[in-house]
Amino acid sequence: MSPLAPNPDLRPYLDELERFADGQMSPAEQDAFELRLEEDEALADAYAAYEQLTADLRWAAGHDTLRLRLQALDERMNERGNALERAQRLAKGRQRRWAVLGGLGVVLLLAAAVAAWHFSRPNTAGPARNWEAYYQPDPGPAVTTGLLHSRPLLSEALDQYQAGHYPAALHSLGRVSAAKVGADTLLYLRGLILLRQGQGDAAQLYLRRVGATDSTTELARRARYHLGMAHWQAKEMREALVELRTVAADSLNPYRRTAQKAVASGVLEQR
Repeated sequence: MSPLAPNPDLRPYLDELERFADGQMSPAEQDAFELRLEEDEALADAYAAYEQLTADLRWAAGHDTLRLRLQALDERMNERGNALERAQRLAKGRQRRWAVLGGLGVVLLLAAAVAAWHFSRPNTAGPARNWEAYYQPDPGPAVTTGLLHSRPLLSEALDQYQAGHYPAALHSLGRVSAAKVGADTLLYLRGLILLRQGQGDAAQLYLRRVGATDSTTELARRARYHLGMAHWQAKEMREALVELRTVAADSLNPYRRTAQKAVASGVLEQR
């Protein structure tokens, strides 16, 4: 076996090799260079080594890019799988809670009867002043099996919100894509969660932006009611009264009766 030939020294030819490979030579220079390749063995060896080197570099770069793409794909699949697993676990927990509640149906009916009797009594102590006495919470969309599989991250956030885990719900909601769910929906849900956390000032920033392009949607009408309650929670009585009067005058707003009750109490005008 013949000994391995030493690697040719590319340095004396590197500038010419790069210009030739990049097509930067004039036609005359290119013809002269190709003629030298046929006659100069050292130049021909350097050219062959240069071609092999650039080919190896291209292969290495392509291999590394493919590895990074596969790694990113694996991470996305793992994230989706984890989200589905968490959502399914939360759904099972919710089913167990419903089973317990079903067993307490009689107790709940009795409690409802007592509450109805209590609230129907004449109120001699004057109207309640706390905003929570006039607040009608929105539980948000139900987490169905279809929603669980089509929007696992949104399902997770809704389940946490409905269970009262508000910080976790906000965190999960931040991972939901507005392109898949809708910007107004995300703004509305974030405002609801912040309001339930007692952060009326922060909730206003999101609820005010719902329906910016169309204020006649049901979601925009719902947001206006909660915006009024967020002002009330932040002790901004004049702003709360303005918003709730608008809701009370809107026959299509699902919170109209609740707003009318709050406005009619006169509590907001007495402060």
